[in-house]
Amino acid sequence: MDVTKYLLRIGFNHPTEPTLEVLRSLHSFHLLAVPFENLALHCGGLLSPDLHAVYDKIVNQRRGGLCYENNGLFSWLLSKLGFEVTILSGQVKNAITGCYGPPFDHLISVVSLRGRRWLCDVGFGSAGFSVPLSLDAWGEPQTTGQRVYRVREEGDQRFLEWRGEPGRVTDGEWKGIYKFTLEPRRREDFTAMCDYHQSSPSSIFFCKSVCTLLQPDGRLTLVGRTLTTTTSRTDESALKTSGRTLTDEEIPVVLEKMFGVVLPSPLITKDEDVLPPSVEY
Repeated sequence: MDVTKYLLRIGFNHPTEPTLEVLRSLHSFHLLAVPFENLALHCGGLLSPDLHAVYDKIVNQRRGGLCYENNGLFSWLLSKLGFEVTILSGQVKNAITGCYGPPFDHLISVVSLRGRRWLCDVGFGSAGFSVPLSLDAWGEPQTTGQRVYRVREEGDQRFLEWRGEPGRVTDGEWKGIYKFTLEPRRREDFTAMCDYHQSSPSSIFFCKSVCTLLQPDGRLTLVGRTLTTTTSRTDESALKTSGRTLTDEEIPVVLEKMFGVVLPSPLITKDEDVLPPSVEY
């Protein structure tokens, strides 16, 4: 890894000592610069958790990726900068079944820093948090931007949950995002699930072409041909959402100008229904 080149890719030009302030800044800078996207699957390519391939894709080609790519690369960067990093397996809550997915469904990492642990995740998408969350807050609410999260413990399981809806982001019921344990994992443990998400009709990434990018005041999201812009309103703690349908000719222009993504071959947009998985966890 060329650390300097990676930092230039995310626009980070600050000291890199392994401190909490630097960790928070790196987390936010990565999210603001690198999209969460699966477009390689829909323009003739494949996803690979191999770190050297991911580095070339995200840093040299200025692309984005899924959790295995974004979080895999980000955890490598943190290790290079002297942070103590542990890779963990997350199980994402399925929007159709309401059940949590299989192990290795999601790659996340925890940084141990001066006796405290911080959950890092730059590879989730719209429900993701902009700065690391404390694992030592004992289930207390943690506010990042327009979102409120908590990490709840139940036995050896940790449950990441968030609260709020567009127009009501600081109250309401807690909703599960994913669960995980603190058992250390290896990068190669995620290979089978990475393959699954590229081939299963029960995976949203196989069924839909997705590209989403955090903005200073909201988020841009392209699913199929639908572009959605979410912005925070300054007069109240609410979110404003607008959307429009793009033509095939508009999509490459929007990807380049709004997401900074230039694809090596034409994109075949996809927005099909996701089948419920046959196994519940």
